[in-house]
Amino acid sequence: MDPIRISYHTLRADPASHKDAIKAGLGSQPGALGVVIVEDLPSTYPALRTRLLQLAPRLASLPDSDKTRLESPETTYSFGWSHGKERMNGQPDTAKGSYYANPLVDAPLVSEERKKKYPEYYAGNIWPDVEGLEGFEGAFKELGQFVATVGIALAEACDAVGLAPRPVTPLIQRSQSNKARLLHYFPSPAGSQADDACGTHIDHSLLTGLCSALYLQPRADEFVPVPPPSADAGLWIYPRGSREAVKVQIPPDCLAFQTGEALEVLSGGRLAATPHYVSGGTGSADVSRETFAFFLQPDVDDVIGADGETFGQFTKRVLKRHYANGTPTM
Repeated sequence: MDPIRISYHTLRADPASHKDAIKAGLGSQPGALGVVIVEDLPSTYPALRTRLLQLAPRLASLPDSDKTRLESPETTYSFGWSHGKERMNGQPDTAKGSYYANPLVDAPLVSEERKKKYPEYYAGNIWPDVEGLEGFEGAFKELGQFVATVGIALAEACDAVGLAPRPVTPLIQRSQSNKARLLHYFPSPAGSQADDACGTHIDHSLLTGLCSALYLQPRADEFVPVPPPSADAGLWIYPRGSREAVKVQIPPDCLAFQTGEALEVLSGGRLAATPHYVSGGTGSADVSRETFAFFLQPDVDDVIGADGETFGQFTKRVLKRHYANGTPTM
């Protein structure tokens, strides 16, 4: 099953023309994948993607002492470096490492009271200051800003065709709690326990922007792109009403956007999130998998539910399903 494709050019020029495509990709009808592929992106995108993803294994290869300084336990590891803190199937997840930051806002302009109440959203970014990662902050921000621009165009199309009772776009544009995640899946030989590197879940964002994964192999002092060593590695989605997951391919020059649960709530179920997981095993002892996800979401006080539920209340309710022993399970 191939995901719905949407041209970025027409998304900007005539957003209302994509009503049927958006409903087919992100809607709640049986068989919908909950994802669309945005193609025909500006020519600057491939270099932005490659630039950041090639820095991911350098970050993951830092000495433990350097990575510890980049951790933020007071935010439940929701900013900076995280490895082995999340839990999957009741066990610490050591198959991947993550780096979290808000590419759009370094230091949110919110009260100290709100920062203390929601540190996972408002504590502020942490950036590495070590040799070999001098361009990391800029690369993270530039790719994130690009993904956000495309995501906002998609949100504007959803608003143009009235797929939610209230506009989605302003919630993303004014938000200070958007969050991106750079993911490094460590090399894993075939048959290793890293085959299911991210358990089945649904995102709780409005929209989640996804880059195509980049597979890298160390050669001398470089990390060189190579073909995927495993045909199974990648994003798997359960279409609406199906118990059988299908693999979704994201072309390297395209972006994918998934429906988050917050958008499902905001749209009264007209747009719906679908369960998905990542099979992260690379099938190789020296090839890693790098990717980037941007969770476009409202501020905590924004109302998304018909009953007046705010995104902050919604988040706390949702995270009760995903936390174990104080650390997130996905």
